[in-house]
Order: sequence, then structure tokens, then C-alpha cells
Amino acid sequence: MVKNSRSTIATLTPHILLTGIALATPALALAQASPFMTGASALQANILAWLTPVAIILIMVLGAMAMANRMSWGWCIGAILGIAIAFGAPQIVAWVRGMFGV
Repeated sequence: MVKNSRSTIATLTPHILLTGIALATPALALAQASPFMTGASALQANILAWLTPVAIILIMVLGAMAMANRMSWGWCIGAILGIAIAFGAPQIVAWVRGMFGV
């Protein structure tokens, strides 16, 4: 049995509309700020705000331990590398992303 063209168009219209909406959605999503990036930026700012006084106190403690000759220099090198990585994380990420063209 052959269907008439009106019932075929009526059946395809919702599918065509949904496909059009699905294709237009990414363009709308790119117009906004990403909620993940907003949250990640806020988390990074909070961690750096907490880490700054901790790093200062750590350097003071390491200096006092070095003056008293009570520390291994491996701890000092590890602390310096940890602080450099923690505070240089945005630059490191930008450098790695630039290397891979992301």
C-alpha cells in the first residue's frame, strides 16, 4: 500500500526539526563560558591563595633547618621543585598545549 505524501511529510517534519536543533546547539554552547573552565579557574585561584602562605612558611622552616644543619638537601630540592610546579602550573599547561597544538 502506498502512503500519500502528506503523511510522509508529517512524519518527517519532527525529525527534520530535531536534526536542525541538534546541529544548531553546539554553536549556542560555544557562545557561553564553559562552566568547567569557570570552576577550574576558581579552584586554581583558591589553591594558589592557600598555597602562598604555606610556601612562605615552608621556605622559612627549610631555612631554619638548614641553619641548624638538620636537613637533607633532597628535601630542600623537592620543596623548591614542588613550589615551582605549583605556582608555574598555568605556564606549564600552556607550554604543553602549545607543543601539541591544542
